[in-house]
Amino acid sequence: MKIAQIAPLAERCPPCLYGGTERIVSYLTEELVRQGHEVTLFASGDSVTRAELVPCCDMALRLDARVGEHLPYYVTMLDRVMACAGRFDVLHFHIDMLHFPLLRRMPVRAVTTLHGRLDLPELQPFYAHFPDFPLVSVSAAQRAPMPPVNWVGTVHHGIPGALLDYCANPAGDYLAFLGRISPEKRPDHAIEVAVRAGMPLKIAAKVDRVDRAYWQDVIRPLVAAHPNVEYIGEIDESAKSAFLGNARALLFPIAWPEPFGLVMIEAMACGTPVIAFACGSVPEVIEPGISGYIVHGIDEAVAAVASAASLPRAGVRAAFDARFSVERMARDYVRIYQGLSNPGDAGAAHGEAGELALA
Repeated sequence: MKIAQIAPLAERCPPCLYGGTERIVSYLTEELVRQGHEVTLFASGDSVTRAELVPCCDMALRLDARVGEHLPYYVTMLDRVMACAGRFDVLHFHIDMLHFPLLRRMPVRAVTTLHGRLDLPELQPFYAHFPDFPLVSVSAAQRAPMPPVNWVGTVHHGIPGALLDYCANPAGDYLAFLGRISPEKRPDHAIEVAVRAGMPLKIAAKVDRVDRAYWQDVIRPLVAAHPNVEYIGEIDESAKSAFLGNARALLFPIAWPEPFGLVMIEAMACGTPVIAFACGSVPEVIEPGISGYIVHGIDEAVAAVASAASLPRAGVRAAFDARFSVERMARDYVRIYQGLSNPGDAGAAHGEAGELALA
């Protein structure tokens, strides 16, 4: 198939540092190329890919100090996509909503994966206004707040099996927190769990501009107050294997409807159990007693820290291999692409093959 992947521009594909959506777009693109598809990637100019790259800005916008407003770059990108849309069998969008009005006027087969949270009140009237365009969710839980729309599948994320090293015998005995310093991620809960469990905690996380006050006023003082807590900062891909693999467990103490939570399967790939609070997609990702533990508060999380030490790490990695490979993710998306109706067919906005079930 001739496939266009339209990526966000905040990060390159794959990201140098933090970045979930662009990371998944990159993994999907490279696997589709490996499987023999002809793929064009619309992304930042510093992206690294075996697909044909159409650069839509010089570099990742988050890392470009010259850029304040992202919208002009997205408008330019969409103009480039639509100018050559007829070349492709399918357009796969990963940029939320800007393209929807254009699709009403373009006879193209297209699908949109929604990567973010969908419980924001301003999204309800938008998706009610555009109920027919084919949508993919990244978890069943992500769909809960949405009005009736045209879901054509749920595709859990997958990552390359060789991306992160499996660690059978971790060199450290600490807890890990990886991701972003923000109130909904609850790094304060991670600190409390580690302190009460008597364990070292290493925090590798970025601080976005919007969360700087939270870092300065809440988390930084907690780190300073507890000698067992170490803030490392934002790490790149090359450091993830050692950081996750040498931990006793990953703490995932979220307090929001996380659409997926990529770091959970990254930890699993390293053989590291996940201790996750029961929010969002967590029950779809973690198999209790196999890949980690699902907890309902601080007390249960502290108890799970002791249990994690005896959880077989080979079983954690096996759970990853069985459910979260990039090969499975790409196959799921190809099935969705093939099920999309041709433009101009009766009911063309809807997928002919019906909805893709969870893997």
